[in-house]
Amino acid sequence: MIRHIVFFTAKSPDKVDAICEGLSLLAEIPHSLAFEVRRNSKVDLYGNAVDVVVYAEFADRAAFDAYKQHPNYAEATRRVRPLRDQRYAADIQTG
Repeated sequence: MIRHIVFFTAKSPDKVDAICEGLSLLAEIPHSLAFEVRRNSKVDLYGNAVDVVVYAEFADRAAFDAYKQHPNYAEATRRVRPLRDQRYAADIQTG
């Protein structure tokens, strides 16, 4: 299994809702086992720079690659890229 976690910072606070909306297109892609887009609740004592988190799980690399090739992925990228400042991704393979 692959756990895919992506962190986004918004160019400005008023862009966070639009980022979440754009990223919600990814939930319609059928290749993930689990998928969530959430605003960061910003309760950590030391670092709250991240505005939005995407969490997804995939059965294997083929499912992850198919997710990235889906047209909704390209559309979400097109919508979100101009609104976000930074994007950090982490992929954890388990099992």
